[in-house]
Amino acid sequence: MDSVPDFVTIDQSMLKYMNEVLCAFRVCFTRTTAFRWFMIIVVGLMVRSDHLGVTSIVRDLVLDPRHYESMIHFFRSSAWSLDSLRLAWQEAVRRFAPLLYVRGRVVLVGDGVKQAQEGRHMPGVKKLHQESENVSKGEYIFGHLFGAIGILAGTPQKWFCLPLFMNLQDGVKAIFGWADSEERQVSHVVQMIEQAFVTVRTFGGALLLLDRYFLSIPALQRLAEGNRAGDARLHIVTKAKINAVAYERPEPKKPGRGRPPKKGKMLKLAELFQTRTADFQTAAVTIYGKEETVSFLCLDLLWGQGLYQELRFVLVRHG
Repeated sequence: MDSVPDFVTIDQSMLKYMNEVLCAFRVCFTRTTAFRWFMIIVVGLMVRSDHLGVTSIVRDLVLDPRHYESMIHFFRSSAWSLDSLRLAWQEAVRRFAPLLYVRGRVVLVGDGVKQAQEGRHMPGVKKLHQESENVSKGEYIFGHLFGAIGILAGTPQKWFCLPLFMNLQDGVKAIFGWADSEERQVSHVVQMIEQAFVTVRTFGGALLLLDRYFLSIPALQRLAEGNRAGDARLHIVTKAKINAVAYERPEPKKPGRGRPPKKGKMLKLAELFQTRTADFQTAAVTIYGKEETVSFLCLDLLWGQGLYQELRFVLVRHG
């Protein structure tokens, strides 16, 4: 008996693993045919050699071309819902993925992506401002604004972000009106926090990593509301801007009339690197695979004009 060439050898354990993961989505479908099309489409997206949509799946899986329209109808089928698929995906990630845990909490990563589009009359397309520091990008573009939430998984040698959630987060007010929906669009920053809380219900407590764009009063207010209402807690880890200011705790109220103070002395965080140098501590950390010694200072200060919520600021000096 001739041996099978290496390039056509099938890893049975991998096929068994894929089948186990995909079968976890069976509960999301009311019809068996729709579930089978789901499995075909997912496998097709994994093995396709180009990015031409359904055409790529038909070509690379060597399907009969007459099934093209049947596959198109799958995406508009009433036999499944996007919300149930999203929850099933999160449960599959929790069950199968090698997740990173920090003190019993998973680590989520959130960000927004602006994708330029040529058609200005496409649903969801609007004029967007580019906050990027890259001078090669235009200040304004016409396109879509997506928000995404992912989760860190892998090994201590290599962590990567596994996507959990992505949707359009701006320019869709008109789309809500088509279906006479009572749902109203909130800001992009608040939607990211709400998406994270939806994820937290599956994974329990979580740390959400965001860039400095998301450090805002509406985000902190929505964070406080979600933590008060839910069982699982969410903590945000982000970067402050170089010109950020914070406040010390207020002194006890003096006897007499008047309301108690909400804040204490104002501090410019950038100046603390010089004025509090003697208070910095040192620690050895691994940055991009290399061990380095950094100095840091932790301070609990009030932040946000009118909000004055207590946040922990970590000042780090390295390199």
